[in-house]
Amino acid sequence: MWSERGSFVQGVALGGVFSLLLSLLGSYSPGAGSGAEDRHQHHHVQAPNSNDLKQLSDSQMQELKDQVRVYCIVMVQPKILVYWAAAMGTWSKHCDKAVFYTSESSKALEAVELHESDDWARLCKALKHAYENAGDLRWFFVAQATTFAIIENLKYLLLTKDPGEPFYMGNALKSGELEYVAYESGIVLSYEALKRFVHVLNNKNMCPVNVNRLWKLSEDKQLAVCLKYTGVFAENGEDARGMGLFNGKSVEALIKDSMKNNPNDVVEGCCADLAVTFNGMTPNQMQVMMYGVYRLRPYGHEFHDLLTFDPPEGSDND
Repeated sequence: MWSERGSFVQGVALGGVFSLLLSLLGSYSPGAGSGAEDRHQHHHVQAPNSNDLKQLSDSQMQELKDQVRVYCIVMVQPKILVYWAAAMGTWSKHCDKAVFYTSESSKALEAVELHESDDWARLCKALKHAYENAGDLRWFFVAQATTFAIIENLKYLLLTKDPGEPFYMGNALKSGELEYVAYESGIVLSYEALKRFVHVLNNKNMCPVNVNRLWKLSEDKQLAVCLKYTGVFAENGEDARGMGLFNGKSVEALIKDSMKNNPNDVVEGCCADLAVTFNGMTPNQMQVMMYGVYRLRPYGHEFHDLLTFDPPEGSDND
């Protein structure tokens, strides 16, 4: 009886300590060495204004285009092989470099085998591998197998951003006092942000890779905690109207939501014109998206975009 009661009290105490720790993590601000001038907290990231781009010379435009090259980190597992194959055969072909990371190898599809069953530890290993093998690529996009991304729209969003600054962006959410970027919507990291993350991995007190299940957070929240220790904060990618560019739902789900909430203007209320990601897509829906995004065109309509992002050399890009 007393031993059971002692276990109960111990459990309550541990729970209280855990709640306190989460509260402290949410309100923590980096101290010396990461002063206000080093913090990167503009929270709302938008693509450049087209009028500003018109002021650039051809050489300046080309320089910006050359700088925005994306390393796609796609997290997959053998149990969702059809999604893995769909991502490999559709949107990921538009990345400058796409690497698939898996817990176990597959004879059917190529990937980096990380020999890690824990989701957080596997993500840490994938990010470190990408950092060490990036070459001259300076932007990193982390996606799940069910994500569909329009890489050209991502490049446009990043066009005038400096990868030497610590950008960490996507669909920014809040849990208590902790701001984080939702994993299912895709996570964007600049080279500087990824470098800081890889370095803080060496500090097990600030960013433990192997976390006791009692203290375990989801991968996206754990990533935000680790980055926060380095002075990197979550930012929301959005268009000029304030609509999010990174979506955690499929196009179908978003349209259904808009039909209910905006019945008089379903398309306008659904999604941003230059949306970067959608999630929860079946392999068939990914193929439909490829047709709609890259092939279907209304005759007589021209969008007069100021620049084009060419596919990687030697790719079978659509």
